[in-house]
Amino acid sequence: MSEIPLGRSETHDGDAHLLRFVVDLPHPVPVVWAAVASPEGLPGWLCEADPLEPRLDGKVTLRRLDGDDTEASGLVTAWDPDVVAEYTVGPPPGRIRFHLEPGSGGEGSTVLRFTNEVRGPAEHRLDRLAGWHEHFERLAAALAGHPTDWTAWTPERRRHLRELYERDEAPWPRWEP
Repeated sequence: MSEIPLGRSETHDGDAHLLRFVVDLPHPVPVVWAAVASPEGLPGWLCEADPLEPRLDGKVTLRRLDGDDTEASGLVTAWDPDVVAEYTVGPPPGRIRFHLEPGSGGEGSTVLRFTNEVRGPAEHRLDRLAGWHEHFERLAAALAGHPTDWTAWTPERRRHLRELYERDEAPWPRWEP
């Protein structure tokens, strides 16, 4: 899987979490946009989207493909083609926002700024960070021509990432031999 920087999070009011990722992708904005904002692109790395009405206040239902069969329905709460796609769905994942901008590599690269606002216990926050991290690895692979084969998905990578996020939050000083 590709090298995705660790996401970060903030917690407010005890159970309101804001998760953030910044991902540099070596693909032009229109290609990344199709992956994060279309029913054709989302299944290759995240979920099935049916319906996904590409407009402000459009309906959206996101359905997991990893064997869980969980679905979250709601609305498109921001829509600016090639720039912002935001879905507010529930039950969790809450508000998920993809903001795209040209990367430092010019028109051939994209910076994806992602936020997820979600409520739940602290343990849930770490699970979400690990889950989104894995999905962004899968996004990078899908953009490189290797969409996820959901029938072969296993939870091992997510468990490893969860441990990584848990270690990342360990109090300083950290020392690893």
